[in-house]
Amino acid sequence: MLERVSAVALALLFAAGCGQARAGRPLSVGPEAGLPRSASSHVVVMVMENAEASDVLANPSARYTTALLRRSGLATQSYAITHPSLPNYLALTSGSTDGVSSDCVTCHVEARNIVDQLEAKGISWKAYLEDEPRGCFRGAAAAGYAKKHNPFIYYDDIALSPHRCRRLVGFAQLAADLRRGRLPSYAWISPNLCDDGHDCGIAGADRFLSHTVPPLLRELGPHGFLVLTWDEGRTSRGCCGGLARGGRIATIVIGPDVRGGAREGRPVDHYGTLATIEEALGLPLLAGAGDPRSGRLNGLFTRPPRIR
Repeated sequence: MLERVSAVALALLFAAGCGQARAGRPLSVGPEAGLPRSASSHVVVMVMENAEASDVLANPSARYTTALLRRSGLATQSYAITHPSLPNYLALTSGSTDGVSSDCVTCHVEARNIVDQLEAKGISWKAYLEDEPRGCFRGAAAAGYAKKHNPFIYYDDIALSPHRCRRLVGFAQLAADLRRGRLPSYAWISPNLCDDGHDCGIAGADRFLSHTVPPLLRELGPHGFLVLTWDEGRTSRGCCGGLARGGRIATIVIGPDVRGGAREGRPVDHYGTLATIEEALGLPLLAGAGDPRSGRLNGLFTRPPRIR
């Protein structure tokens, strides 16, 4: 596990393989004003790549993100769990890194995860994965898709279940679900390696967000919210009693019940982000999400987030 590495070493690590993926096409949803308004509420989680908070906030290459901050809540002391990417994705969906300390593509885990919780409660869910060729695809990569940014395919009880892994879908399905007003109660979004900023930097990520976030916001419903976060930073800065050492990242929350321009200065890590989502959906807390040291995003809301 990479726990204490220099910013220079991390920058070199992140640069490896950069520039390979291409930006995807903007979601084909038609005029935003023509999208249906959702009567039900939804939680949407979108994960971007490899940026310290200072790389994103007030960056001249991130004009859309900067504008979004004026009507969003921002956790100013938000931290990733570790390095590299994959353990953070597992942390956001199971409350643990599940013993994974690399971006392995052949590893798999037997761990209770948020899908288990959602299905136990009868709550709808999907993961939208840009450039994924098919739902039960278990390969390492395809076009701009990277398996390491799809935590769900690492869980045995999802990957080995045709019923479940068919809910791992591409962005064509995301566009269709937005057009038809069929966004699930819990929606996960992983952009491709360009659009998440991994290969195309902050400017590429910002372009993607400017096309993708507006239709999502329209479909959040009366009490839904979007969590926009980054998997890891460039440093080993951390919080929460040593639980998190993956760098200070930007975590932005927006929705009807979020206080526009709110700033939460209490520390929160990926486990705390997961806990906020689980509590909003009426789910029990998974593993590290139950540790009070991991914090919450609740201070950004006008009322405790509840959509179920």
